[in-house]
Amino acid sequence: MKNIKANIFFGSSEVQSFEYTPRVSPYSKDIVSMVAICSEGDAKKALQIAKSAARVAKKSLLSQRLQWLEDVASKLEAQKEDFAQTIVDEVAKPITFARVEVQRAIEAIRLSIYATANLHGETIPTDIAPSGKETIAFFKREPVGVVVCITPFNFPLNLIAHKLAPALVAGNAVVLKPAPEAPLTAYKLAKLFIESKYAIRDTLSVVYGDAEVGAALVQSPIPRVISFTGSVPVGKTIISQAGIKKVSLELGGNAATYIQKSADLEFAAKRCVLGAFVNSGQVCISLQRIYVDELIYEEFKRLLAKETSLLKVGNPYEEDTFMGPLINDDANARALQWINSALKEGAVALCGAKVENGIFYPTVMSEVDESMEIVCEEVFAPVVSLVKVKDFDEAVKKINASPYGLQFSIFTNDLSLTKRAIEEFEAGGVVINDIPTLRFDVQPYGGVKNSGIGREGPKYALEEFTEIKSIVIN
Repeated sequence: MKNIKANIFFGSSEVQSFEYTPRVSPYSKDIVSMVAICSEGDAKKALQIAKSAARVAKKSLLSQRLQWLEDVASKLEAQKEDFAQTIVDEVAKPITFARVEVQRAIEAIRLSIYATANLHGETIPTDIAPSGKETIAFFKREPVGVVVCITPFNFPLNLIAHKLAPALVAGNAVVLKPAPEAPLTAYKLAKLFIESKYAIRDTLSVVYGDAEVGAALVQSPIPRVISFTGSVPVGKTIISQAGIKKVSLELGGNAATYIQKSADLEFAAKRCVLGAFVNSGQVCISLQRIYVDELIYEEFKRLLAKETSLLKVGNPYEEDTFMGPLINDDANARALQWINSALKEGAVALCGAKVENGIFYPTVMSEVDESMEIVCEEVFAPVVSLVKVKDFDEAVKKINASPYGLQFSIFTNDLSLTKRAIEEFEAGGVVINDIPTLRFDVQPYGGVKNSGIGREGPKYALEEFTEIKSIVIN
């Protein structure tokens, strides 16, 4: 029988816990992994190990660290199918999309290699002022020391890769706390890093748990950086607990697009269905709000409903399944409650709005308003709302009214509106003629307002995980 235990890593030492909690598949309801139960003391122990390891990591050769990442990327590539199956087991992501996630994780690790090879300081012209005429100055980047990484369930492999690879290759030590819903995925990736022949001993620890363990990691004076991806309430708690540290927060969003009358409507409808329902809507940049020019509203509504009806929903292990279940029954109940509330207030469900055999069906809503939770809050479920607007001015006003600002988009063939969207959308990312769900791992990724602080993407994460040291030679 294959190992399904996600054990603790205290640095490079794998330790079995006295007690484990079963992780049940959201689809089959079978036990698919067993996660070690950790305590506040385990978190503190991992931090102490990381503190000592960080001193060694700082002195390690960059060439070794680059070989380390390439070794992990190659081994992950060789085990691609096993990792994809593990993702399906734990979070019920359809197998086709699970394979895509593994490939993205491999690319994120290799992108971290390229970014680190080009990470450098600068000379500073101190003689710009007469007082500096006899000096030479420059700055260099150094590892911060200890980094705490806290990751969510929706991309249980790729989001870990986006944190671990740049943090470790920069010469830091890391304590990882992965999502409770996908412990085995995290354990397997950590094991690749830790067992690599190029690994720097004890620079990666893995502990599991929720609020108690997370608070012990965040409140400790040992880490210099907290890198968190998750909800706004938890992000606010981290800010209040962290003290004087660098904090990088990716807190989700309420992604929106505007369909302008000059757009290719069939293309826009196909892309919007993907953006709204991929990964069952459990994506920080999942398309949740679609603002449509009143002149084309009825036609686009028809096309969107038609494309949604073509999606295969069900068994995530089948190659042609587009959408599986949400992460748990609580997520189903929450989304249904919000939809039913909107229906009572006058909204109309064009399709979906139901749970069958434990699966929340893709749902398109119309006749909504901005006070409804399915519009103003992050649903994190396969629910998208259509809103009729007069023109771009009305659309941009309503899109920007959200307290979130991660990614927005526009479908148009009007160059002047393209320019305006780039300038006027209040978001960390703007996409032209595609869905706001579009993201390439090489890009800077992050938002404004309640969507967070800092940026991910290997090059930009390296900046988060390093400090600038300024040097003057007289």
